[in-house]
Amino acid sequence: MDVSFRVGDKAVYPAHGVAEVTGIETKEISGNKCSFYILKILENNMRIMVPTKNAAAVGLRAVVKKAEVKEVYDILKSRETSVDSQTWNRRYREYMEKIKTGSVYEVAEVLRDLSLLKNDKDLSFGERRMLDTARSLLVKELAIAKATKEEKINKELEQIFSC
Repeated sequence: MDVSFRVGDKAVYPAHGVAEVTGIETKEISGNKCSFYILKILENNMRIMVPTKNAAAVGLRAVVKKAEVKEVYDILKSRETSVDSQTWNRRYREYMEKIKTGSVYEVAEVLRDLSLLKNDKDLSFGERRMLDTARSLLVKELAIAKATKEEKINKELEQIFSC
């Protein structure tokens, strides 16, 4: 799948979240000219260079479309999950893999599962950090997709998990 972005576009970089394409530069590396997307991660202003020809391979993708947001909320509201059957470290590895995919749906599953688990028992330090990471990745992307404030998304998520 070919992905192409222009300066000013928002894109999602796996495990780091929403970034803005601040430039497209060509650099010479070992005698070959390579084109790079210059990304600024919105969460922490970190700067990342991604070769344009490898953008799809590293998982760089467009922000989820407004029409797809309902599907994300459906995942969050779903309660068919069996998280308790695994040890925390196996769960942690599994969730880390999901977050690394960069898929908004996988991140939503991690947020849902850890939020539900948190209602039943105390999460490990790593699980709490992962819950925060999944929440912040999702909140930022959903806010951009819905063209709304992050606070509004946070309130919606609180309502989903308060039941």
